Amino acid sequence: MSNPKAVLVTGASTGIGYYCAKALQKDGYRVIASCRKLPDVSRLQAEGLTCIQLDVADSGSIQRAVEETLALCEGRLYGLFNNGAYGQPGAVEDLTRDTLRRQFETNFFGWAELTNALLPSMIANGEGRIVQNSSVLGFAAMPFRGAYNSSKFALEGLTDTLRLELKGTGVEVSLVEPGPILSDFRKNALTALKSNVDMANSRHREKYDAALERLSKKGPAQRFTLGPEAVYKKVKHALESKRPKPRYYVTFPTYLMGYLKRILSTRKMDKILGKVAS
Repeated sequence: MSNPKAVLVTGASTGIGYYCAKALQKDGYRVIASCRKLPDVSRLQAEGLTCIQLDVADSGSIQRAVEETLALCEGRLYGLFNNGAYGQPGAVEDLTRDTLRRQFETNFFGWAELTNALLPSMIANGEGRIVQNSSVLGFAAMPFRGAYNSSKFALEGLTDTLRLELKGTGVEVSLVEPGPILSDFRKNALTALKSNVDMANSRHREKYDAALERLSKKGPAQRFTLGPEAVYKKVKHALESKRPKPRYYVTFPTYLMGYLKRILSTRKMDKILGKVAS
């Protein structure tokens, strides 16, 4: 690009965010990557990426990152890829209020605050793209994923509303809805499960044993798992298309669940989703 467009990528330390930040830079974008931990910021800087510290669960960190981002791109940020998140496993009855709050602070409230802080400059510039990395679990609830399900359901409702409200501003909003993607997501979910759920005293103890086995498995834990490049393909389209899609499905399970949600009753969907392993 002769005049590269600036894009902020959150959660760029590993997985989808890391891949997309590197790929966007390779494709000519002016990438501003962000990571929660300073060692990761230093590592990405050493790899040639512009990287800043951003913890979306901390309002002070968000405000500092917004100021730094707008300074780096001279107030002309074109794209925001909201990606930094984690999954908190556990049966709903085993989740404390604080555990649910932490899930929402990272996966929902932080994204909303960051987006709102960057929107004025995009609207003033008359163009912009906001890409939200949601999930198949943003529209198809599965057992033992209540905290993550609800945070992504909330994200989808907020994003749909924002898309309607931004009509005519030049700012487009899209949701990317992956299914299983190779990343550190399961490793981080395993840590969250062990830290925040009293599995030993739960009536779901046996199912937690299965969850621990699944989350500890190396490599793809299920069929149809794709690499992060599959997500990048959708993100790039959302950034570059004259008419970006409101939603981008990624992986076969997402397409399948989207289709089944359209044709089956809630009871029939419950029967299918209830068989999903913990």
